[in-house]
Amino acid sequence: MNPKVEDRVPVLIVGGSLVGLSASLFLGRLGVPHVLVEKHADTSRHPRGRGNNVRTMELYRVAGAEERIRAAASVLADNHGILQARSLTGDDQEWLFREIDPGGGLAKFSPSAWCLCSQNDLEPELLRCARELGGDLRFSTELLSCDQDADGVSAVVKARDTGEHTTLRADYLIAADGPRSPVRERLGIGQTGPGDLFHNVSITFRAPELADAVGDRRFIACYLTDPEADGALLPVDNAEQWVFHAPWHPDRGETLEDFTDERCIDHIRRATGVPDMAVEITGKAPWHAAERVAERYSAGRIFLAGDSAHEMSPTGAFGSNTGIQDAHNLAWKLAAVLDGAASPALLDTYEDERRPVAEVTSARASARSAEHSHPGYDPAPAGGGRQRGVLTVALGYCYPRGAVLGADPDLPVVPERMRLTGEPGTRAPHLWLHADGTRRSTLDLYERSFVLLTGTEDGKAWRGAAEAAAAHWSVRLDHYRIGIGTDADLIPEDGTDWAEVHGTTAEGAVLVRPDGFVAWRADGRVADPEGALREVLGGLLRRA
Repeated sequence: MNPKVEDRVPVLIVGGSLVGLSASLFLGRLGVPHVLVEKHADTSRHPRGRGNNVRTMELYRVAGAEERIRAAASVLADNHGILQARSLTGDDQEWLFREIDPGGGLAKFSPSAWCLCSQNDLEPELLRCARELGGDLRFSTELLSCDQDADGVSAVVKARDTGEHTTLRADYLIAADGPRSPVRERLGIGQTGPGDLFHNVSITFRAPELADAVGDRRFIACYLTDPEADGALLPVDNAEQWVFHAPWHPDRGETLEDFTDERCIDHIRRATGVPDMAVEITGKAPWHAAERVAERYSAGRIFLAGDSAHEMSPTGAFGSNTGIQDAHNLAWKLAAVLDGAASPALLDTYEDERRPVAEVTSARASARSAEHSHPGYDPAPAGGGRQRGVLTVALGYCYPRGAVLGADPDLPVVPERMRLTGEPGTRAPHLWLHADGTRRSTLDLYERSFVLLTGTEDGKAWRGAAEAAAAHWSVRLDHYRIGIGTDADLIPEDGTDWAEVHGTTAEGAVLVRPDGFVAWRADGRVADPEGALREVLGGLLRRA
């Protein structure tokens, strides 16, 4: 069969789950034409991957999707905490943690918050948003092969409903095709890490009586620890629909066929402590927890993102969030290169920045599974007590190396404490601002361009410098003067000192990347601001 040949597309995304759909959303927001192919006929129907951390919700906020996602997740809006119990009806119960954000302290760091939105609810919203932005998303379409040369990537795809083969020619390819990534295998990219950790079977079921046993305990998950019937219980609607993760031991010869409906029903009854409960099994899906990170995140014009780049234990929902943030990091860099604003060398910083984050985060996910005694996971004893600082992993990670200037190369990828104080390589601080009767966060400023923040005292000099430097490199650079008075573009709420929040002075400046990370900071007055910005932009965009 001779494949039909289509015109060239800037980006081809392989995989239409959370990471691939997020990549489509982010590229669409940046005006980058692309095609997404997904072998399955539709988005996920299984309620999994529900935890969306604050950084991910910030990204969806800026991309205009946050409100829609929260609406889709409204049924679980009041669910908080992880409960551990021998059964739901016994006295042996302990909250591993009661609130995701106790005391509301997260508000000082972010305009967003965590969101429980199951994958089967989140993916359709991402799909709708991506298509509204013009994304060409093709389900029931399978990648058969991909080859690259100096000028691009040629991919042969098959429409599974018609059997038609098509050759797509792309400038770049994003492989978001899962932990068994065929693209990664074709590239011969190996993986590091401990490997498989444990295996579970995710069982969806209907049991209206279970709500009475749960009562008013609106948990995210409940780890049930009866040695004869352990597992994890997750609510879908807090009323009738539930998910139960049952340990699976293929290393002992156990097969998926062994998980009959009768066995699953008996296990769920014993685990929950409701022996006569009516249970209707509605679905089963195996999953594997592992800790692996790809040795490389790219080969030529092909990039790995999400599970194809890293596998993590599900405890804490670090894996999907890290993958979504991979896609966001890569999207603005691809947009800058395709637009001619940056050299292709900028794309090398994707691995420099994201792979260290995955290494630290995957280890943290495994440690959290051990801390929570996740059903089916029996790791070797480790020294030390419980690790803390989940928020620093989710929000406080940084890029000591990459598309940043002036970052401390010895800065830990995940610090012991939150350091969102405007240091290069960290996510820019959140600050509420007002202009023309509108309230918005500094984070709302960052998406389609580099942004220069200054005060009003030297604002005119910095504005002229920004305009000249942007014109020199033919790049978009937005400038905002923050302060009080007629020269201010944005007024800080409650008189907050923007310079102090960003770790500079009234005469200084902070340059923020399109993804909201600080690229460079001037701590005070600069003798030649235009020359400084020209040099900085040239270095960041790898054009100097």
